[in-house]
Amino acid sequence: MSATRVQLALNVEDITAATEFYTALFGVSPHKQRPGYANFAIEDPPLKLVLIENPGARERLNHLGIETDGPDEVSGALARFRAAGLTATIAEQDLCCHAVQDKVFVDAPDVPNGWWEYYAVTDDDPANPDGLTGSACAVACASEDSPTAGACCG
Repeated sequence: MSATRVQLALNVEDITAATEFYTALFGVSPHKQRPGYANFAIEDPPLKLVLIENPGARERLNHLGIETDGPDEVSGALARFRAAGLTATIAEQDLCCHAVQDKVFVDAPDVPNGWWEYYAVTDDDPANPDGLTGSACAVACASEDSPTAGACCG
C-alpha cells in the first residue's frame, strides 16, 4: 500500500453476489477472499472495502476504519488522539480480518459500534488466519446483529 485509505466494512446478504458487483464496479478483483468474507484494496479511489456475509443484519454498514502504511502511523495517530482528549483502545498484533494488525479503536459518536478503527496490517498472510483468538476486533465487533465474536471481521 502506498497511501492511507478509508476502510468501509459492509454487511452483505450474499458474499458471491456482492463480490461480483464490487469487482465490476471498481474494476479490481478482491485482495483477499475467505468463506463469508472478501476485501478489496482499491487504489482509485483509495478505499479498503470489506464485505462480511451477515444475512439479516439490521445495518448494512458494519464499521469504519482508516488503513495506514505501518505501525508508526498508528502510533502517531494514537498520540494525536490522546492529545485531542479522545478515548482510544490499543490492540497490538491483533489477529483479525484474516491478518495480523496493530490498531487503535477511537470512540466516536454516530457510527456503527461507536468507534472508528485506525490500523496497519503487519502480516497479511499469517500461519493461522482463521484461528479463534481473543481479538480486540472480535470483542469490539460483537453486536446484536452479529452476536458471534468476530462476526464483523470475518
